[in-house]
Amino acid sequence: MKKLFIYLLLPLLILGSCTKLDQEFYSQVTPGTFFKSEKDILAALNRPFTHARWYVGEDRWYLQEHTADNFAITTKGPHWENGGENKRYHYHSWTPDDGWIWGSWRGTLMGIALALDARSDLEKLDYSKFALTTDDQQAHINQLNTLIAYFYMRGLDFFGGLPIFNSLEGENLPRNTDQEVFAHIEQLLKTAIEKLPPKSQLDEPAAGELKQAAAAAMLAELYFNAEVYIGRPMYQECQQLSQDIIDGKYGPYQLDATWYGPHSFKNDRSPEIIWSIPSEFNKLQYDWFYSSFYHYNSREYFGQDMGANNGTHMTPSRRPDSTLYRNEWKLGSPFEKFDNGDLRKKPYRYLGSSNYEGMFLVGEQRKPDGGVINGTQEYDRRPLFLRDQVGRFSEVGPGKKYSSVAQLPSNMSEGEENTGVRLVKVPIPTLADNSLRWGADNPVIRLTEIYYMLAECKWRRGDIAGAAGLINTVRKRNFVNGADPNPVLAANFDKYRFIDEWSIEFLGEGRRRTDLLRWNMFTTEKWWDHNPSGSDHLKRFPVPTQAISGNNNLQQNPGY
Repeated sequence: MKKLFIYLLLPLLILGSCTKLDQEFYSQVTPGTFFKSEKDILAALNRPFTHARWYVGEDRWYLQEHTADNFAITTKGPHWENGGENKRYHYHSWTPDDGWIWGSWRGTLMGIALALDARSDLEKLDYSKFALTTDDQQAHINQLNTLIAYFYMRGLDFFGGLPIFNSLEGENLPRNTDQEVFAHIEQLLKTAIEKLPPKSQLDEPAAGELKQAAAAAMLAELYFNAEVYIGRPMYQECQQLSQDIIDGKYGPYQLDATWYGPHSFKNDRSPEIIWSIPSEFNKLQYDWFYSSFYHYNSREYFGQDMGANNGTHMTPSRRPDSTLYRNEWKLGSPFEKFDNGDLRKKPYRYLGSSNYEGMFLVGEQRKPDGGVINGTQEYDRRPLFLRDQVGRFSEVGPGKKYSSVAQLPSNMSEGEENTGVRLVKVPIPTLADNSLRWGADNPVIRLTEIYYMLAECKWRRGDIAGAAGLINTVRKRNFVNGADPNPVLAANFDKYRFIDEWSIEFLGEGRRRTDLLRWNMFTTEKWWDHNPSGSDHLKRFPVPTQAISGNNNLQQNPGY
């Protein structure tokens, strides 16, 4: 095997493969002998997309959300202390030895390597021998170029400069600069936009492939965050691309009529999906979050048979005494940022026939038939009530540690089993409709993001009314008859209202840290149990110790 690929692959095999790599790897078989049909070509093309399915969740999601203001994994009695790692991310005191950082560095370079390997094979083929055209070949190659650009852009966001490699030859490459990686991503995407086909029809279902609009959306995102990445604002360039996407230059897309359309069991047919990762029950299913997000007995709430670990929850909107954290900080409090009339704020309920309502597990937890759900730890044999608060409420009362809730501390060490509202953005059916389970694809890029990017570009360039109009166009679908009680107005549209709108619409979609960085809030603002560090070096994660130990040409980021 090629040396670089061994360097990237061995840690994956040692730590457990994200793609399970149970298929035979054909790196030493020439394309001319392996590829016998179009099916073989598609298998090679799809292999790095299987890696992308894993990559868009897990460690990358944790780095984006658990270092920001909307989610936390509190210590819950004897559970989730994890050597303090969860707290280090929340308090911005992570180290080069922490696991999510290593997993993300490793996963980024592995994704690039897999896509490069597939591209190398497909470039060598004579597509006419498979009754395919050169346009087909260019579409396949540029899907891979777009995917390579995606991995590099995520790596740039997390770490800054990465080693740039265009083949799997060589080893121990040094890091390129932020500017060089930015330029590499930009060129890959510009080329892909020219070569990829556009979406042809509005009702064309998403099937996981990258089309022209996906490459254009990624390039818009690169420009959108350019000031963070390379110190150069490029909002005008982002604005033009975003407007072109909305205007249909790269194919027909439109906002879904409902809030749940882009997330539902049938979201592959949502007109606003630009790129999604397909999911199907027992077939590369999109389910990584379930075990972390939900309580041990949430299976009873969902009418399901799946256990969970009761880890991740939303940060609290309320103090232990039930008053809101309104005057202490402006970020966080994600549940209470939703208006009470917002259809999404209802408790999640599966209604049958693939229909559901609401987006949260909150308050009294009951089975689909109305039966009471009890806790298993502090609330063993007592009804389970999920609180939008953090505190050891089970330790309040006569003869207990605290005489009243007013004495309860609220911090990362003081959770218990009922701590925190839980997000249900991916619908979960009851066992009666279990064929629908994990049928919702993972919407990586949707048109709503383009509307919000365009709005922010307009806002930053002084068109506050134009920005508000775009946000309100999206907001109205979240209310009965489109009657929004709290639309964005020029008078109330400051930076905090804007960052709240990003939070409300994209809650839990693995982007929060990036949004806070762009608004210069990640290291400067306070949120629940988090004081700002003011340290610019924390805007990038460190190069993992394991990466440097395997490649002494890698230089550590400043400040670590």
